[in-house]
Amino acid sequence: MRTFDLSPLFRTTVGFERLNQMLDSAQRFEDSAPSYPPYNIEKLDEDSYRISMAIAGFGQNDVDVTVHDNVLIVSGKIQETQEERKFLHRGIATRAFERRFQLADHIKVTGASLDNGLLHIELAREVPEEAKPRKIEIGTVNATAEQPKVIEGKTQKAA
Repeated sequence: MRTFDLSPLFRTTVGFERLNQMLDSAQRFEDSAPSYPPYNIEKLDEDSYRISMAIAGFGQNDVDVTVHDNVLIVSGKIQETQEERKFLHRGIATRAFERRFQLADHIKVTGASLDNGLLHIELAREVPEEAKPRKIEIGTVNATAEQPKVIEGKTQKAA
């Protein structure tokens, strides 16, 4: 396992706490990453994405999708039924799960749907107008315009 000492970076940055937390958690999470349920992340176009998760056996009421502090949390738990079932083979995993996805700034969840055992979560980048690049007009100084005159004042002593 490779480890990186990021403490010099943390000591010399201001206002990057979230980035520091992401780097630290990614480093700790790398080897112990859960593999259930499997998922895909697709880039549909320049500003839209889709996360698809294979959650066979889960219904709409068994899955919860929330966003908190730029973290998308998808969790699922099948409600226990009162009837007792006897399985000869149980190959469909119905264990509880929780997946977390760190979202970049300006990424918004626009919808979620469950179709044929796949949970699709739609995401879009919505950059506010004030964060978009804007062109600054460059003015010129008119050389023939009258320059301001400097008037020197004399101080007088009080009598």
